[in-house]
Amino acid sequence: MDFSQIKNFATDSIKMQAEAIDNLNHYIDKDFEEVVKLIIKSKGRVVITGIGKSAIIAQKIVATMNSTGTPAVFMHLADAIHGDLGTILKNDIVICISKSGNTPEIKVLVPLIKNFKNKLIGLTGNSNSYLAQHSDYTLLTPVKQEACPNNLAPTTSTTAQLVMGDALAVTLVMLKGFSKKDFAKYHPGGALGKALYLRVSDITEDNLKPQVQPDTLMKDVIIEISKNMLGVTPVLDKGKIVGIITDGDLRRMLADHDDIKHLKAEDIMSQNPKTIKNDAMAIDALEVLENNNITQLIAEQNGEYKGIVHLHNLIKEGII
Repeated sequence: MDFSQIKNFATDSIKMQAEAIDNLNHYIDKDFEEVVKLIIKSKGRVVITGIGKSAIIAQKIVATMNSTGTPAVFMHLADAIHGDLGTILKNDIVICISKSGNTPEIKVLVPLIKNFKNKLIGLTGNSNSYLAQHSDYTLLTPVKQEACPNNLAPTTSTTAQLVMGDALAVTLVMLKGFSKKDFAKYHPGGALGKALYLRVSDITEDNLKPQVQPDTLMKDVIIEISKNMLGVTPVLDKGKIVGIITDGDLRRMLADHDDIKHLKAEDIMSQNPKTIKNDAMAIDALEVLENNNITQLIAEQNGEYKGIVHLHNLIKEGII
């Protein structure tokens, strides 16, 4: 077996699943619209159930909904008919995921949900199935065949289920006006959360705050940069930021001057340094650093010097 054969097997699988996803456009129909409206108006949660690989897809859709402002809970289909039906509360909406829509568990569960008077949404690949025929609304995900060469292992069908679930979740996000700030509430940990809520001020308040004046002698400039351990110091004139001196500026100075005794900060500083608002997002500071190929950035607010943001701060916080 050579690389071309391996590549063909893989690309054929991707192509088959891509075609199945594209075909889902035909099934964004009136039932899809009604399901969206039902969930938006609901005072309960979305309970999503399935069995086998469909159960795994159900868990992922639940996770997506919960993280984007739609309360959802997973209920395993097999467990549901053995005691877990208590998961479903009065105002909950139930989504049942099944490729065939005809499994024994579904034929037991569906009448029970009907007895509870909960709205039932079938997410299935079979429009003639028991699930489709007995659901209040049906989200169809038909596929021609599985990517599995034996047409057995759930591959294309579970991809279609997942994409339909994502389409539903994303539509709800758009209609609810769910913002980045809302998203951050549900993702406070890790790099993703910090990128959404961490501000420059959160960093500068913990950093030392080096500063020198234009007439500060070079020996004192070096001491100021060294003791604050940020590799940089702004130059302030009567509180106004007029320049910046970095480790790189010091190295260039030593290469150009044998005698630095009489040099002052203003002699080697770079004017018009890059700055960022202290209340800006930390992720925006990263963008400025990257776009300008620098490692330190001066934070200010209304012209007042607030501190330094270093690339290492952003690495430490997990932004990078």
